[in-house]
Amino acid sequence: MATDASLLAPAIVIAALLVRTALGELRHRGTAREQWAFAADRRAAAAGATTAAATILLGWHQAGPAAVAWALLIGALTAHLVHRDEHRP
Repeated sequence: MATDASLLAPAIVIAALLVRTALGELRHRGTAREQWAFAADRRAAAAGATTAAATILLGWHQAGPAAVAWALLIGALTAHLVHRDEHRP
């Protein structure tokens, strides 16, 4: 079953991404909105949700509740990549 240590890695990565967003926003206004625009993109959100659901379904047996933390991270990164690829020049 999952331990508290199994939640540490995704929590650190999520925190680092949020700090990166905050620092970018402090330097240049509007960058946070650009970085998180994938959240309003239906196609990207659907891809992220599908990936997150698959991660939970496949990882729950091994990681338990930690699979949810990993799924949130993986889903968000997938949605970001799908959105970025869709809006690439």
